[in-house]
Amino acid sequence: MPTSTLRSQLDKDGFVVLRSILSAKQVSQQRAAAERTRELALQGSWPHVRTVGKQFPPWTWSPGVGIWGVQHLLNPALPDAPTFAASYFGDEVLGVAKELLGPCSDDELVMELYNLLVRPSDGTDYELRWHRDDIPAGASAQEETNRLTEPAWHAQWNLALCDGDESLVVVPGSHARPRTEQERAAGPFEPDMPDQLVVKLDAGDVVFYNNNILHRGRYDGSRERLSLHGSVGHVAGGKLRARNVLQHAVGSWVDKCDFSNLDEKQRTRAEGMRARLVKLGSESGDVGYSLDG
Repeated sequence: MPTSTLRSQLDKDGFVVLRSILSAKQVSQQRAAAERTRELALQGSWPHVRTVGKQFPPWTWSPGVGIWGVQHLLNPALPDAPTFAASYFGDEVLGVAKELLGPCSDDELVMELYNLLVRPSDGTDYELRWHRDDIPAGASAQEETNRLTEPAWHAQWNLALCDGDESLVVVPGSHARPRTEQERAAGPFEPDMPDQLVVKLDAGDVVFYNNNILHRGRYDGSRERLSLHGSVGHVAGGKLRARNVLQHAVGSWVDKCDFSNLDEKQRTRAEGMRARLVKLGSESGDVGYSLDG
């Protein structure tokens, strides 16, 4: 798609889907790394996880508690961090992100988050409630409007590594308006919302979405899921993006990242993006958490 079409679709609907953004070889490499990483988490060898029963940070790993996500794929302490870095900093994803953010250049990108979403490890079905990532459910219509009229300054995505990923449910266009009275009155786990759409992805497909679109996640304990869940920021976002990113404690390891496995172009891009994240952290102080629950 031409840049104008991608950006206009994101502006109109709040999300955009691209098919087969990764080659079959790339999908295979990323999936193998994801499977190994999930196994480390299940063994308790990687405690940075999202636990069943809790939707938002902070999370604490405990033996026997199911997980629905694995955090910090770029942390250099993770054995497969170099593999994940290749997909995060590669042209396939960031080329699209730059179109959606501006267009913009590498020098304007900020490293943010990279996580793995998996089916609940305890085999149960698990549902996240309807939410916007950086606007609390108790916000008034005017407060929502004030936040939603600000530029997004981010690109966020789910990149499927398995066929049949139908976990993300969105309300198209809701990123650009406050909730309707019906949406506001609906319960947090309302099974269906008017005009909702289930995003359907196969391996190698990606959905980019504004993280303040009204959305939820539905996790089928019987269906395999491995999805790379990432975000990248624009330097102009500044403190508007700080809490959304820094609440996940990336500051504890980001200065230790090793990008030596990347080619020269990607390594230069990665070092610049990392430096801008470190700068954001140093300027932002204690950011707290966006949402509770």
